[in-house]
Amino acid sequence: MQMADLEKKLENSVLPPLLKRELSEKILKEEISEEYLVDEIISETIRAYERTLVEPGEAVGVVAAQSIGEPGTQMTMRTFHYAGVAELNVTLGLPRMIEIVDARKEPSTPTMTIYLNDDFKGDREKASMVAKNIESTNVESVSEDISVDLINECITIVLNTHQLESRGLTVADVIESIKSKMKLKIEDHENVLNLKIKTPSLKALRKRLPKVRAIHLKGVQNIKRVIIRKEVDEYILYSEGSNIKEVFDIEGVDTTKTTTNNIVEIQDVLGIEAARNAIIYEMDATLGNQGLTVDKRHLMMVADLMCTDGVVKPIGRHGIGGEKASVLARAAFEETVKHLYSASMRGYVDELGGVVENIIVGKPIAMGTGCIDVCIDKTYEEGKEL
Repeated sequence: MQMADLEKKLENSVLPPLLKRELSEKILKEEISEEYLVDEIISETIRAYERTLVEPGEAVGVVAAQSIGEPGTQMTMRTFHYAGVAELNVTLGLPRMIEIVDARKEPSTPTMTIYLNDDFKGDREKASMVAKNIESTNVESVSEDISVDLINECITIVLNTHQLESRGLTVADVIESIKSKMKLKIEDHENVLNLKIKTPSLKALRKRLPKVRAIHLKGVQNIKRVIIRKEVDEYILYSEGSNIKEVFDIEGVDTTKTTTNNIVEIQDVLGIEAARNAIIYEMDATLGNQGLTVDKRHLMMVADLMCTDGVVKPIGRHGIGGEKASVLARAAFEETVKHLYSASMRGYVDELGGVVENIIVGKPIAMGTGCIDVCIDKTYEEGKEL
């Protein structure tokens, strides 16, 4: 049986395109040619698929909330070391889960997992070269001492030649970077730089000291450290700090696999679909790290809700919780008086369409059997023909 024949058989079925393709490939791989067997497999797959579908009126939101909330009570509150990388501290457990659903712009411990291209991933030297190009280098990290010299009225930088060499920099590179960022006169005495300003005073020199320390020389900004690890037969880089846009420009980086734990950054660089996948992956990984398993569909439900408007929104009063159509549902969540006051002032009407508002007023909720309104015909009499 050919792929075209299978596609024709599955053409009008209820199966989604991905499942159709997967089923066709499986039948061809197993070399099933008998037509009655193929028909039986297809009909059994359709039956199994229909059994997995949610029934109309099912309280999917409540089930998802319970399924994530119950294991969430067993999660730890501590920050653990990153699995396998003892040098990197990464937020795990409940604090990480809260970060994800709050759609924080900056995670408390941003990290990146950087994969390398085929030419680089098997070579330790090439991997360390990529790591050096990524790791952020500032003036402070290549200096032995940066201080204010009161006698000569200048800022003195004592450069560490070994650090400069290991990061592929020269004294001239440091001088050029300082000049491009600040208007200073620089006197070079081999490895000692004296930075002079027009009107020197202790206050003015001290004010400039932090700026001098932070001047960026090389690498990707925000990435403080890069660790190289060999996993199976390839080298993978783990970074402390995240800047996915600039890391993608570094030669040797595999842009198809490299990822970050900063969901908002993924949305800005790769788009909303990538952010949705990142939310599902991060939640699943956080729960899995604690030995908890939650069905992916519940996590997908949360991710879909957060990304439905084209931007990642938090589940809270600043996002989904504060945008509910129902006044009572908003008031029940947070800031009760504010919502009731503004609704009464503007004359809002609550249609009582959701779960929360019906519970508040003591009405049956529109779930399960509550979805259907049963009406009795007043003119109907028992025994009378209709």
